[in-house]
Amino acid sequence: MKDSNDPVEPGKAADKAAGKAVGGAKGPDELRQQIQETRGQLGDTVEELAAKADVKARARARGAELKGKASEAGHVVQDKATEAGHVVQGKAVEAGHVVQDKAVQAGHVVQDKAVQAGHVVQSRATQAGHAVQDNVPQPVRTAVTNAVQAGKRHPRPVLIAGAGVVVAAGLLRRRHNGHH
Repeated sequence: MKDSNDPVEPGKAADKAAGKAVGGAKGPDELRQQIQETRGQLGDTVEELAAKADVKARARARGAELKGKASEAGHVVQDKATEAGHVVQGKAVEAGHVVQDKAVQAGHVVQDKAVQAGHVVQSRATQAGHAVQDNVPQPVRTAVTNAVQAGKRHPRPVLIAGAGVVVAAGLLRRRHNGHH
């Protein structure tokens, strides 16, 4: 049930007032009350029509509504972009860790192979040293050991003797190659 002060659709307020007037008022007070109600209803109807006729105000209201929706959509897009950036950053960090781990593993493999190669070279050098040592006669080994020890005690004569050997070897070589 509608209250008599509720706004009514345009055109219906006048019909409602006319319906009451047709029924007739029972006295001047009732007639004044009906007129007052009709004026209120007509005022409400005029306000509704004026609001609908105010295109600028409706356009501003609609613009504000659309601006709010656009702002909200912008925030949603910004949030999604931020989230996507975090995901990409996380994946990049993860990929960096994978590459770093593989590089460390490759470094360990190279280091292990270098150590193995060093052991092989050291072993072969030791074997070669033992082979030379085993094939050199004992008197030569003793003479070389004595010469090294004497050189450590008196290095100057050894250097002079070494220089003499180099000069003599150079002269012999020249004669051998046919240069006089």
